[in-house]
Amino acid sequence: MTTEFDYDLTRDQWETLKAIRVPAAEGSMLNRFVVENLAALGLADMTGDRPVITRKGRSVLLRGSPRLWDVAA
Repeated sequence: MTTEFDYDLTRDQWETLKAIRVPAAEGSMLNRFVVENLAALGLADMTGDRPVITRKGRSVLLRGSPRLWDVAA
């Protein structure tokens, strides 16, 4: 049995997660602190000097923010 976690990410974290899902994301333009926070949550990882989204991060991004669920209803 697997447990899914909902992440209550800040706006900056959501925007950074969206930005790093694209392979051509400019790593130097991203807030390093936010990327480190996402990495600590297992949603991003560093490959060389570039942040990349993890499988877990992609899954969280696809589910979206719980704050947006009420808006969609």
